[in-house]
Amino acid sequence: MSMFAFTDNLDILDDKPIVVRATIALVAQDKGGRPGPFTKVFRPNHNFGGPDDRFFFIGQIEVEEGDWVYPGEARELQVTFLNARGLRELLLPGRIWRIQEGPRLIGTGTGTVIEIE
Repeated sequence: MSMFAFTDNLDILDDKPIVVRATIALVAQDKGGRPGPFTKVFRPNHNFGGPDDRFFFIGQIEVEEGDWVYPGEARELQVTFLNARGLRELLLPGRIWRIQEGPRLIGTGTGTVIEIE
């Protein structure tokens, strides 16, 4: 069994986070996605490279109180990222990124940036 090693980008520029509205599409459970839904604040890994890239950005997907996001669903949601060096240049309208829990891809390549605050 190989170990999954990764690096979070902790080169934080300032305390003001980067907030985006994005369409987040989750992989269905029967296709290898999460075993269940998430609610409130969810902090998966955000990978702007390919499947072998292990350099992640820290961001949380925010869901309204009492709402749930299920595997297989696509939703427009707010994602709040730590303002790490290099991230703003990656977050262009139409940009697609991978959403992962460790090595497992849980979000399809349709996390599309709609708006950046």
